[in-house]
Amino acid sequence: MKLHGYFRSSASYRVRIALNLKGLSAEHLSHHLRKGEQRAPDYLAINPQGLVPTLEGDGGIVLIQSLAIIEWLDETHPQPPLLPDDPLRRAQVRAFAQAIACDIHPVQNLKVLARLRDLGLAEEQVTGWAAWVNREGLAACEKLIIGEAGPFCFGDAPTIADLCLVPQLANARRFGVDVAAFPRLLKAEAAAKELKAFADAAPERQGDAE
Repeated sequence: MKLHGYFRSSASYRVRIALNLKGLSAEHLSHHLRKGEQRAPDYLAINPQGLVPTLEGDGGIVLIQSLAIIEWLDETHPQPPLLPDDPLRRAQVRAFAQAIACDIHPVQNLKVLARLRDLGLAEEQVTGWAAWVNREGLAACEKLIIGEAGPFCFGDAPTIADLCLVPQLANARRFGVDVAAFPRLLKAEAAAKELKAFADAAPERQGDAE
């Protein structure tokens, strides 16, 4: 397999964790987002959205969107499972993951922040927007799992919820958010970071890290 990504991309980070948890190897191909390499014609021919990650597999398989990639990996390599067996619990895990992947991450990512700069907002306003999005979204996520015993977001093993949470907390810190306000999220993050699969997927450990 080939994983097209970028060391700081939180969506790519999620997929790297999933690959590591499944014990799967992939060739990592970097596309420097700040240099616009994701908009190169040869990459757009693979992923018309011009986003990362993209996963290429045997037989010409091409998959985009991190959660779709992760669920495909989970279905084709079931151990260890990243979703619970119980339908209700599975829906709750997916809801948490989507709260991050669909509602927090997209409106504070590089593409949106660049557009805000293009519209004339000062850098302080741009980063302030990103911090606000993270604080608001993570506050809701904290409430979603406040009653969960853990140590992970949902139980005693990581799920796609944790795969989304850890990269998003890294984003929040980068924008100056005081994540101490979210003790239950930090408990799940601490449990995740004890695992080699999460540690090895960290941005600073990637070959294209700057």
